[in-house]
Amino acid sequence: MTEIEDLYERYAGDVRRFALYLCGDIAMADEITSDTFVRAWMAAERIRQPTVKSYLFTIVRNGYIDLLRRAVRHTQLDETVQQLPELDRTVLLMRALDAMPYEEIAETVGTSVVAAKVRVHRARLKLMQARQAWREVVPAAGEKP
Repeated sequence: MTEIEDLYERYAGDVRRFALYLCGDIAMADEITSDTFVRAWMAAERIRQPTVKSYLFTIVRNGYIDLLRRAVRHTQLDETVQQLPELDRTVLLMRALDAMPYEEIAETVGTSVVAAKVRVHRARLKLMQARQAWREVVPAAGEKP
């Protein structure tokens, strides 16, 4: 196997899942995934991130942002998550769904470790506040009004 095939075998599932979390559209996630490995293969420079996974996730995030800039159609994530700013949503998904260490998150999004921790914390608070507001508006099943 070539090096890129080995890389694909090992990380394609994680890359596709992260792309899908970002965009919420299967076709777009597949496009981002394939583009990520093409970009990794074409990259002339050596990987600068501490891990290959964070390097690939950086490419995914940049690819997603590029697609948004080109106004490619996409399906919304859960409305509450989608209301978060893009960077907050990104760091929250990296931490909560991929259990990515804060150091890798910080490297991927180009911020400090402390700033990454703060962003994840604030994103979680915003989601909890939105959930609480929803509970106040919609009574629990079986509850009398």
